[in-house]
This record gives sequence, C-alpha cells and structure tokens, in this order.
Amino acid sequence: MHFIEVILPLSLAKTFTYRISEAEYHFIKKGMRVAVPFGKSKIYTGLVLDVHENAPTLYEAKEIHQILDEKPIATEIQIKHWLWVADYYMCGIGDVYRGAFPSGLLLESETIISHKPDVAVNDSELSDDEFLIYEALQHQSSLKVQEIASILNRKNILPILQKLIAKDIIFLEEEIKETYKPKLVRYVRLHSKYESGSGLEELLMVLKNANKQKEIVLTYFQISASEKKPITVKKLIEASNAGSAVVKSLIEKEIFEEYFLQQDRVLFKGEKSENELKLSEAQENAFNEIKDKFTQKEVCLLHGVTSSGKTEIYIKLIEEYLQTGRQVLYLLPEIALTTQLVFRLRLYFGDKVAVFHSKYSNNERVEVWKQTLENLPKAQIVIGARSALFLPFNDLGLLIVDEEHEQTFKQTDPAPRFHARDAAIVLANFHKAKVLLGSATPSIETYFNAQTDKYGLVTLSERYKNVRLPEVVLVDLKDKHFRKRMTGHFSDFLIEEIAEALSLGEQVILFQNRRGYSPVMECLRCGHVPHCQQCDVSLTYHKHKNQLRCHYCGYSIAKPTNCHNCSSIDMTTKGFGTEQIEQELLTLFPKAKTARMDQDTTRGKFGFEKIIDNFKNREIDILVGTQMLAKGLDFENVSLVGIMNADNMLHHPDFRAFERSFQMMTQVAGRAGRSEKQGKAVIQTYNPNHNTIQQVTNHNYIGMYKEQLYDRQIYKYPPYFRIIKLTLKHREYDKLKEGSMWMYKVLSQNLNLPVLGPEEPAINRIRNEYIRAILIKIPQNMPLGSTKKTIQKMLNSFETVAQYRAIKLTVNVDFY
Repeated sequence: MHFIEVILPLSLAKTFTYRISEAEYHFIKKGMRVAVPFGKSKIYTGLVLDVHENAPTLYEAKEIHQILDEKPIATEIQIKHWLWVADYYMCGIGDVYRGAFPSGLLLESETIISHKPDVAVNDSELSDDEFLIYEALQHQSSLKVQEIASILNRKNILPILQKLIAKDIIFLEEEIKETYKPKLVRYVRLHSKYESGSGLEELLMVLKNANKQKEIVLTYFQISASEKKPITVKKLIEASNAGSAVVKSLIEKEIFEEYFLQQDRVLFKGEKSENELKLSEAQENAFNEIKDKFTQKEVCLLHGVTSSGKTEIYIKLIEEYLQTGRQVLYLLPEIALTTQLVFRLRLYFGDKVAVFHSKYSNNERVEVWKQTLENLPKAQIVIGARSALFLPFNDLGLLIVDEEHEQTFKQTDPAPRFHARDAAIVLANFHKAKVLLGSATPSIETYFNAQTDKYGLVTLSERYKNVRLPEVVLVDLKDKHFRKRMTGHFSDFLIEEIAEALSLGEQVILFQNRRGYSPVMECLRCGHVPHCQQCDVSLTYHKHKNQLRCHYCGYSIAKPTNCHNCSSIDMTTKGFGTEQIEQELLTLFPKAKTARMDQDTTRGKFGFEKIIDNFKNREIDILVGTQMLAKGLDFENVSLVGIMNADNMLHHPDFRAFERSFQMMTQVAGRAGRSEKQGKAVIQTYNPNHNTIQQVTNHNYIGMYKEQLYDRQIYKYPPYFRIIKLTLKHREYDKLKEGSMWMYKVLSQNLNLPVLGPEEPAINRIRNEYIRAILIKIPQNMPLGSTKKTIQKMLNSFETVAQYRAIKLTVNVDFY
C-alpha cells in the first residue's frame, strides 16, 4: 500500500494521509498538488508533503481524486520554511499553505468562477469539456466549481478549469479588475537652436507678423522665468488664452518641440537615464563595508539617514548578485512603495524585475509564481510586500528588507501571524543567502542585534549629494490657541510656510494620522456619542459621503440630524482627520490643488499610482495623508512637511508608542528637501518639550534608542523579553471572562514566567465579539521552543473543556 501526506488549505495543524496506486506512487513527488476529498462532499487542492508506506492508524485513508501537476510546484526549501513558520508562530501548516499560495492555484469546490466578458474566444481551440463550461457561463454569470462538476458529470474538473484560467477565459470571483494607465503628459520646450541670445532675435524676426504665435512664445518665456519646471501644453494654452492649433503650428515650424513624460522627471534635467550608476563617496564606502560585513555575518543593517541614497546601494548589490545567476528578493512594507521602486529598478534591470503583492490579480500572481519556480530571467529580482516571501525560490542569493522597522511587516490577521523581516532571515539561512536590512530609523530589536554583534552594522550619516537634513521647527499649539493664532487646525506659522512654498512653486506634504473628517460626533445637550452597534468604538464622521463609519467593521449610518439619545439638534464634531484638513486647505488656499492619500482614496489596484503619479507630475500642490506617506516615497520638489498633531501618536497605550512616534515623525520629515535646497518640517504639538519630539528635532536616533532600551529592560519588554500574546474572543461577556481567567490561571501555574492579564483592550468589542488579551513574557536567555510546547499543551487542554470550546483563541508570537 502506498500513501501520501497532504497539507490542506484549512486552518489545521496536522497533515492528512491519502491512499495512492502503485503508478501514482512512482509519479508523485513532494511539492505537487493533488485534488482530494475532505469531509462529506468537499474537494480541496492539497499539497504533497511526503510519499510513504505507513497506513494511518486512526482512520481509513481515502483515495485522492487526481494529480494536478506534472512536476512539483513548491520547492523543498519553501516547504521547510513553511514548517518553520507554522512551528515558530504557533499556527497550523494549513494556514501557511493557504496564505502562501495564490488562490488561482487553490481551486476548491466552493470557489466561484466567472467568465471574462471582453475576451474573444475561438471555439475550435477549446476541448469539448472546456466548451461546455464556456457555454454554461454565457447563460449564467457565475458558477461554483461543484456546479460545473455536475454539468460535466465528472468529478475531476480542476485541471480543465486551470487550463481555462491560463487561457484567460475565466477568472475567480475575488478579483477586482481595474485598468489604469499612467497618463502621458504633453510638454513643450523651446527648440535648441533658439536658446542663445542671437537665436532669440532670429525667433522674433520669424514671428514678426504672427501675433498670436508671438504671444504664446512670450508667455512661454514668462512662465519659464517664474517657474523652474517643465511647461505643459495645457498650462501654456491656459496662460496665453490661445487655442491648441496655434501651439500645433509652432511645433510644425520647429520653434517648439513637444515631448511626453510619464512620471519620471529625469529626462527634464538633460541627464540620460542613469544606466551606469555613480555612487557618491559615502555610498561607495557603505557599499564596500556591507560586502566586507557579509564575509563574516549573514545579516547586515544599513542605518542611513532619510534620503541618503540607500536604494542606489541596493541596486549596486543586486547587480553583483545577478552576475552570479542567483535570485534576489526585495521586500517593502507597503504596496504603495512598490510602484515607485519598480519604476526605478526597471531603468537598470529592464524586464528582470517581477512584482508580487495582493493587489495583483490571480493570473498575474500565478504567472510570477511559475516564473520564480522555473528561475526564469523575468523573475531574477522579485519585489513585493510580505507575501512575496513565500514564493518558490530556487536559488536565493540576497534578500533586501527595506524600511525594516515598519510594523506592516508583521501580519496580524489572519494566521500565519508572521513577521516578514524575521521570517526572511530564516529563509536566507536555508538558502545560504545574505540579508540586508535598511532603515533610517531601525527598530530597537534590530539595532540591539547590531550592537550586540549578532548583525553587521553600516551607518550612512549624510544625505545624497550632501543635501542637509530638514530643519525641524516645533509649533506650540497651547501657546497658539491662547494667543488666538489658529485658523482651524493650522497655526499662523504653518500657514505662512505653506504660502511661501506654494509661491516658489514647491510642493507640500501634510501628515495627519487619522482618516475621515472627524473622529467623534457629540451631542452638546446630553453628551451622547454615536457608537458602532457591533464594536465598542465611536463612529468616525466622513463628510464626503455624509455618513458615520466604523473603521473596524465597516458599519455605517447616514449622518444623524438629531441626537439618538435626547433628540436635540445640537450636534458637534470633535477631533480632526485627513478629510477635514483637506476641507480647511480649500478655504485657506483656494488656488492650490490639494489631494489626500488615505485608505479611502487608494482603494483598488492602482489607487496609489494615480495619486503618486499626479503628485510627481506636479499636478497636486499639497498632499494630505496618513502614515502611507511616511514610507520611503521620493518626491524631489517637496520643500515643506507639516505634521498636524504629533501628540495623538505619543499617547497611544502601547509600549512602542515613543519608538513608533519617533520613526513616524522622522520618516515624514525626511520627505522634505530631497534635492539641493534644505527642506523644512513643521511639527505642531501641545507638548514641545517631550523627549521624543526633541529627539526628532535633533535627529537623535541614538538618544531615543538608549532611552527606550533603559525603559524596556525595567518593564520586561523586547529586546530583553519575547512576548507571546493570546487573544480570546466570544460573543458572551461572562463566558469569555470565565474562559480567559481559566487560561490565565493554568498559564501562571505552569510557566515560571511573567503572565499578564486577562486584560480588556482599549477597544474591547469588535464585530459583536468581546475581547480579552493575555501576555506571556519570555526572557531572551530562556529556550523558546520548550516554552512554546508547554503553552501549546495548555491551549490543547483549553480546547477540550466543553464550555470553552466556542471561545476563539489566537496566538501572536513576537507580538508587535
């Protein structure tokens, strides 16, 4: 008898054994997918983990339905890494498998299939079964896999569907389709032969009798004298009140040259696209130091101030690794960043760059998966968010984790709750590859590891081309309110600075870490605040949609005209979000073009690109945004950054609040003055003497690091202690209270460790479920594995207590 061990894409900790025939035994290899029955009638795509001859003792092994692959689609190292993730982060291997695989490769009986409306299909190219499915989808907009199976009257239909997906005829339901192409902007410049002094006289002679044309040329000179940026045809026509036909005839006469730019500004400066990259002296030194550190250490931290040109160093390193034929993985914390970076890397590496993240469609993700597996030149460099870590790399040589301090590298839900930076270091170890972590504000753990000689450390303390770091100016809001020098949420100082930047044709970024218009709506008579029905949180007012929304579960109601409690019509809003800042800017600077970048404006696959493109093309003067703005974006025309209120980050009930605030403010400030001129960052705060704010002002990372380290040691937090957080959820308050108390007692009795809890978090009910949290603190010198085993035993016994079985319990290892 022959058997295989299969991982199913379900939240299960164990593998399952299925029976196979002699022929299948010789064909099946580790890492292939098989369609298997599970439960009464469902079919899932399982992954083969092992082929053996040991029958299961507790149940009768079922037969598999069919083999879906001709050769393995996951590599051995990849599966080994998944097993490590499942073990370390205490989750089911099925969770890792489901999280790692693109859903296009995980068809199951519940998947919903639709056909693409605008695809021309040649019937003769389809097999009979494919045609039947195609025909059925003409009559019905979507079908479940199970329904298609009954139409064809056969069980094994997954391969047919795979073929149709590959032919781009059908797609899976969960995709969002969107087409956005960065628009090309039409610019004009004066023909080079007229640029000298004598050329100008000649030009005026040519246009002696053509008054309209002469007028446009003079307007062109006026604009180019006042603004040092490319002139769009649109702007020229608006300023001179002439028609586009006149501009066209000037182009035909070769007085103007037209050219189109998409996003990239490099062309305007007369530089060629930077094929050979020249590093500055400081970058060159850092680059050599990194290579030197890699001879002794597996991991190296590049601590370079904002705008020090870390990306150029990465590019040089990638060049070296590509020559050895090995693959490179470049991880970024935010999908918004991949857009800008892919553009920069494609200038150097052309089509060797593949991109992988969750905003891509199923087909695109499956393609990148296969390119990586086959080690094709197209996917020698993979850029992506944390999910790219699970791709089937063959021979990984270098992993770059940019902005390694970002909390978005840690996945919070669903499982696996892994940290991409830490998991990347383990993956590199399996591949015998090197890891470069880069950040202007490294996380305290990483810097601690570098200081204790676990990682190499390279510091880059000057900005590229010796541009000075932005000058940070603090504005005391208490004082400004007291002297009545505030307009809305803007101090008179910030308004003057914005006005000055706009008059010089420079761009401004304003940062406010709350989306929506106003976080709280309150009745003036009885003090009632509308709350979400399902979560213990006040509703945020969104003026644009005229509704109150819950930012946790999406529940929304129309804006109430009177108080739900006492029917008074005196309702007021408190606090402010990005939407309100945008509104205030319209009244303060009616001529400036403003836009905002937050979760509400960047939905869809190209949400980020639209805004970033427009900002890069200088079609937006002031960009208001949430923390999306803080991450590594590069705009060379931004001279001023304003942080509207620094305090709401500092007073967050979290042991990392000061570290996070320092990182956030330093990163946002670092968006200013990235070319020749020194930028300015204005921080509005009620507490200008706060240590963290002073450390930001003086660009004093080491000061912040030492102060935080001192606190962390006293209060038993990372890097001295590891934290495992257990979260318990249930709809009934009393049952949850009782269950979490039981869990706490068992943990305290069996672990000789600090166990805190069971604590009600600040928001203690989300989606109608009450929440309790328990923290377990494990000192660094204690073996983690055996402690986790003990915890796991207690979790298992918790599940066996009948009255607690309904309580949902999640484990978050290395809680961030």
